[in-house]
Amino acid sequence: MRPDLEVADVFHRHGTDYRRDHDGHLGRVERRVMAAVEACRTAALGGHAEHCADCGLVRQAYNSCRNRHCPKCQGLARAQWLAERQAELLPVPYFHVVFTVPAQVAEMAFQNKAAIYAILFKAASEALRVAAADPKHLGAEIGVVAVLHTWGQNLHHHPHVHCVIPGGGLSLDGQRWVACRPGFFLPVRILSRLFRRLFLDRLRDAFEAGQLRFFNDLAGVADPAAFHARLAELRRIEWVVYAKPPFGGPERVLAYLGRYTHRVAIANSRLVSLDQGKVSFRWKDYRHHDKSKLMTLNADEFIRRFLLHALPDGFHRIRHYGIFANGRRGAKLAQCRLLLGASTPASPSPTADYRERYRCLTGRSLDICPGCGGAMVPFGPLTCKAPTWPDTS
Repeated sequence: MRPDLEVADVFHRHGTDYRRDHDGHLGRVERRVMAAVEACRTAALGGHAEHCADCGLVRQAYNSCRNRHCPKCQGLARAQWLAERQAELLPVPYFHVVFTVPAQVAEMAFQNKAAIYAILFKAASEALRVAAADPKHLGAEIGVVAVLHTWGQNLHHHPHVHCVIPGGGLSLDGQRWVACRPGFFLPVRILSRLFRRLFLDRLRDAFEAGQLRFFNDLAGVADPAAFHARLAELRRIEWVVYAKPPFGGPERVLAYLGRYTHRVAIANSRLVSLDQGKVSFRWKDYRHHDKSKLMTLNADEFIRRFLLHALPDGFHRIRHYGIFANGRRGAKLAQCRLLLGASTPASPSPTADYRERYRCLTGRSLDICPGCGGAMVPFGPLTCKAPTWPDTS
């Protein structure tokens, strides 16, 4: 069922004015995100007509835009991704560690998204793997699933990486499973300082290689002396690495991952009203015990904040490291299961029909009549009224 209010409604009502007022500063990626969200599940993308074999109800089913920033297009993508990950989970406790950069870095990251987000991934994963490989802590090769988020609850730019890690790993000779201590993975203080050092070293290298650009309020940082002064300042402050309490076996891990992997900046369910050019939405204030609050923004500011989180084309916001790394994942996981005495979980059966795949993955059916519960039968295509764009997922 369609929510009462969607991000698309804000774009439909105020998107034209936003494009006009910000024409000189609105990039290609942001324009394409807006166009995709506006067109999603409308006649612009075509679709098919279907009718109920029992009561005769006729319904038009329009195609999705499949853009990874669209609040309406993540359900099936999330379910498909989780089904593929199910066969990779190990029967051990899992930990959740969050790596966050200071506000001064977030400013630079916004002007250099691809370069600095990549550094964030590399520094976080390397800090985990280096600390875990140290015999003083674990002495093992671990696996990491890392997911980039760039927003806070109020939609401000807040880059951070969520890492989900099994509570243990392969011994460095690959012959034993090394379990971490119950309820404890790695010391957060050591992770924080290692993360800071690795990040700033990579940031310096990127600057010296000419991979970073600064403009507007940060134009002065382009000067080498100013840049290195900022690095020195960042080395003197504490960086936030947060380890959440461990959670149980594979089923809990899948449910937990599903809350993070395919999120967008704001879900339609959080929107409350759109009235007189203002958008109101619910948010949690984590500084005040997760208290639920209502925020109201001008539509122009709401759209601006939403578009802050558009990712560069082709940028992967979910990455795998260590024993989960692409290319050697199968062999490493087989060795882990052998050492743990665990069987291989069954992989989901592939199916070509998207309706059947949707039902298997989500438990909900697309071919049941909303009126009488009969079977909905497709009987003709609906012509696409506008050109499509490359999928950015």
